[in-house]
Amino acid sequence: MVTAAPLSSWPWENLGNLKYLLYGPFVAKVLYSWGQGELLEDKSTQWCLGVLICNFVRYLVHDGWSTFNAMLFLNRNRRIVQNGTDFKQIDREWDWDNYLVMQVMFGFVAYYMLPFMVDLPLWSFESLLVVLALHVAISEPLFYWVHRLFHENKFLFSNYHSLHHSSPVPHPQTAQLLTVLEHLLLFVVTAIPVLGSSLIGFGSISTNVGYLIIFDFLRCLGHCNVEVFSSKIFDALPFLKYLIYTPSYHTLHHQEMGTNFCLFMPLYDALWNTLNPKSWDLQKKTSSGENSRVPDFVFLAHVVDLTSSMHAPFVMRSYASKPYKVPLLLLPFLPVAFLIMLAMWAWSKAFLVSFYYLRGKLHQTWVVPRFGFQYFLPFAADGINNKIEEAILTANKIGVKVISLAALNKNEALNGGGTLFVNKHPDLRVRVVHGNTLTAAVILNEIPKDVKEVFLTGATSKLGRAIALYLCRRQVRVLMLTLSTERFQKIQREAPPEYQNYLVQVTKYQAAQHCKTWIVGKWITLREQNWAPSGTHFHQFVVPPILAFRRDCTYGDLAAMRLPEDVQGLGSCEYTMDRGVVHACHAGGVVHFLEGYTHHEVGAIEVERIDQVWEAAMRHGLKAVSSVPKSIES
Repeated sequence: MVTAAPLSSWPWENLGNLKYLLYGPFVAKVLYSWGQGELLEDKSTQWCLGVLICNFVRYLVHDGWSTFNAMLFLNRNRRIVQNGTDFKQIDREWDWDNYLVMQVMFGFVAYYMLPFMVDLPLWSFESLLVVLALHVAISEPLFYWVHRLFHENKFLFSNYHSLHHSSPVPHPQTAQLLTVLEHLLLFVVTAIPVLGSSLIGFGSISTNVGYLIIFDFLRCLGHCNVEVFSSKIFDALPFLKYLIYTPSYHTLHHQEMGTNFCLFMPLYDALWNTLNPKSWDLQKKTSSGENSRVPDFVFLAHVVDLTSSMHAPFVMRSYASKPYKVPLLLLPFLPVAFLIMLAMWAWSKAFLVSFYYLRGKLHQTWVVPRFGFQYFLPFAADGINNKIEEAILTANKIGVKVISLAALNKNEALNGGGTLFVNKHPDLRVRVVHGNTLTAAVILNEIPKDVKEVFLTGATSKLGRAIALYLCRRQVRVLMLTLSTERFQKIQREAPPEYQNYLVQVTKYQAAQHCKTWIVGKWITLREQNWAPSGTHFHQFVVPPILAFRRDCTYGDLAAMRLPEDVQGLGSCEYTMDRGVVHACHAGGVVHFLEGYTHHEVGAIEVERIDQVWEAAMRHGLKAVSSVPKSIES
């Protein structure tokens, strides 16, 4: 049995979110005093409120830096480590705020153990100078030597500090991924200027609180993985190189570990000969944008609705790392999301929101700043197409090889499944792909081989047409729901003559009351679902998915595929999909890129390519995600 080293794990480690109940007594005291009208009279309550507010601001500092880190549309050219934070790192850093829970408890202990801290003045200029002097003279060198000791001592590194270095990509929350012992020592480092200045009579509340907040701010800065300083600043004022570290400076410590041990001031690395000689060259290279990469593949997505707009890494990476749902805690932030929506419309650019690497190639997701309901407004069509076209031309200009259109961005009524852009720009180097060939393959793969009859809604859409033509060749009778005889006959004529009789036009849902295999490509209500017999399975390719009204029936998910196992840097979920799972049209674009196809995949689906694309997806390690896993009959 392996015994963990003392102070290497948190006492509330197994409590999950219940750890926040430790704030309960202090919040209750503030609320009680407020209710009694004693909030401004009782010093202990004021202290409790002050400590809670200070902690809240420190949370905001970390969340603000985390948001900036994930704003790829702003900082992609200044990222130091090009990989993304994956799910393992996000889960590892999930409880980054343990130290804030610990320190808030210390704050309340200080009220009783250090009564002189309660009566400090609100502001004192002398306190600012004393805190700064104590930090530079004591905290900085103390941190340097303790940090260096944790690296040079094998026991300390393996049992404590290795956790901090287990995150391959620095992130603001990585700054607090430390064991209990390390946070206790870091607390001593921060307490020296705060307590020292107060003990000698120069303390002030604003300086002490400000020091803690700035301390966290600078820790996040060093771990943000985005070079925020221009090299011109250090060229103009060379001495600043030794007074403030940069994100690239600290990233070198994470990469090589034997150098750059300082807290915030490289001066101490220079004094004790541990300054990495590559520090300033890396800083200049990163700040100039030389470290950036052009994506090989782009998936052009769109926002579905206002709540789903918050399911983005730059809003809250922990929320984005799980499949989308609507938590009640986020509903109060809808007004903020609405304002951001207006800002996105005003900016009107395709936003880079996530990326991952597959086979060493960079795959990115861009988002057109348009919401689902806008795609159904006739007067909005031209504006939406202009933004999609702008994204395609941008991808073409920078050298992207494949751009794949998501869901409504390839709507047939909007742009003919992408044909509008290909016809308008015949010399495009980037391949435009709707990915629906693989979507059709995934849906067809769900249908058991022994099925002899299916009911198909949305039968004359791109996907509906391809599914019908494919199934009739398998001698499956397809009941195609459509009121347009002309469109039905057009599709029927595309089938080989010997299979045309397997395509049957129906105009009412009643025609499917004995058919247990429904393929839904158009949204259907409870009343319409009631025509399905008990035991029916609803396959679907409709956006949004139909509601599961019937308990005596089963419902398939939207067509999706799991990315290959060697994908790297993926840390966000695609809408309601599980981790590592993407919509089939996204996967279709990936296959198009991996196979090196040179044609545009736009407009009508080529039925003859369905098996070819499916086999290519399997060959490249993609796996179908289906509630009814079957294989397509050759």
